[in-house]
Amino acid sequence: MTAVHTPTDLPRRIGFWGASGIMVGIMIGSGIFRTPASIATEMGSPWLILTLWALGGVLSLFGALTYAELATMYPQSGGVYVFLREGFGRCTAFVFGWTYVLITKPLAAAGIAIVFGENVNRLLHVDWDPRMVTIAVLILLTGINILGMRLGSGVAVVLTAIKLGALAAIVGLGLALHGDSAHVLAGADAPKPFLSALMPVMFLILWTYDGWSDVGAVAGEVTDPQRRLPRIYLVGTIAVTVLYVLVNAVYMLFVPLAEMRGPEIQMTGSVAPVVMERLLAGIGGAGMAATAGGVIVTAIILVSTLGSTHGSIITGARVTFAQARDGLLFSFLARVHPRFQTPAVALVVQMVLSCTACWFVETFEAMAGGFVFTMWIFYGLAAASIFVLRAKRPDAVRPYRCWGYPVVPAVFIACAAGMTTLSIWQKPNETLRWLGVLVAGVPVYFVWRRWVGAYDNGAPSASGAPQ
Repeated sequence: MTAVHTPTDLPRRIGFWGASGIMVGIMIGSGIFRTPASIATEMGSPWLILTLWALGGVLSLFGALTYAELATMYPQSGGVYVFLREGFGRCTAFVFGWTYVLITKPLAAAGIAIVFGENVNRLLHVDWDPRMVTIAVLILLTGINILGMRLGSGVAVVLTAIKLGALAAIVGLGLALHGDSAHVLAGADAPKPFLSALMPVMFLILWTYDGWSDVGAVAGEVTDPQRRLPRIYLVGTIAVTVLYVLVNAVYMLFVPLAEMRGPEIQMTGSVAPVVMERLLAGIGGAGMAATAGGVIVTAIILVSTLGSTHGSIITGARVTFAQARDGLLFSFLARVHPRFQTPAVALVVQMVLSCTACWFVETFEAMAGGFVFTMWIFYGLAAASIFVLRAKRPDAVRPYRCWGYPVVPAVFIACAAGMTTLSIWQKPNETLRWLGVLVAGVPVYFVWRRWVGAYDNGAPSASGAPQ
């Protein structure tokens, strides 16, 4: 009798551009449009703000350099989950997956998509409930991803190309048309002491950069991963860092920080429409600049958030799939669609949880804060796996070795730990709520191992049915 093949991962169908489109598409979402106005209410120095944007990019690059070594060692679906499992064992990996499924990814997907819902209202001049629009988008994009990875990665490439082109056009026009930059970047009064402003500003910046790690979640589907993954991590992170610093410089060249704090911009939450209005006026279209600027930017935000939500859906379900495949979640979550070869059940469950987060956690800031706080705890732990694995498995094959080791991963880990400590100190009530869910994962793991895992250990077959 022919043995039944039990796959350990999903088919490898994603090339360099598809994986790059997913990664960069997640990184460039709502944040670059939403966070600059919020940052203006925290700090008064444009040069300091630009420095922190550059610092956020360097920190993300340090993480990417570290994760590139880990991902090429273990090119499997799951990303951070896999790194934690290999470095610290199944309990730590379970706690991450537990937190990720219940809090982190639902908040991320809903936080990005809620901005989409708000901007649909702005573009169409309607007053629909943004939560309902968000839920419809999450359902539509989940359906696209169930239909196949080639379709999903193709959509990611198209959406990413559109928003990269739009942001590059803003930068190009802004630098060509700017006036007295020294005067415009002169700064304003600092609303808060530096240390009080540092944590919320860095949270907003790192939320905007987030996505650099997500390509690891689809590493099991990337073709020739040992060669392509390091390039995807590095090129994508560096490109987005340069773009973000330039976009913020253009924002502040055309809209001083004091004006960013005004009620008009704070009400909309975005400085980009005003910048576009002034860019169009500079070209010679002052008559229609106000209307056209708002419409153009709103359309860019819609495409950007749509692409970021799409990529977030792709990567999030792969973590759930990997955890279930390892027997650390219910086995039905590891089922692969027999026709489309996608983790269909994990995608649907993720969609339901994201819709729930969207309904009950209504504000963008609350979603961003919860996501960044919980995720950066595990980002630091996953990076620490590189030290553990270098000690435990010194002879393991490493197609790529982290540049700057051990300084680069050590700095990244220290920053992650510092952010976590500072956020608990400044916002104990808010952060301890998320931390409580995280810590609860430890006893749940032992309950799972003792009572549930023994009765739910079916592995997915080639057709997706339990063995």
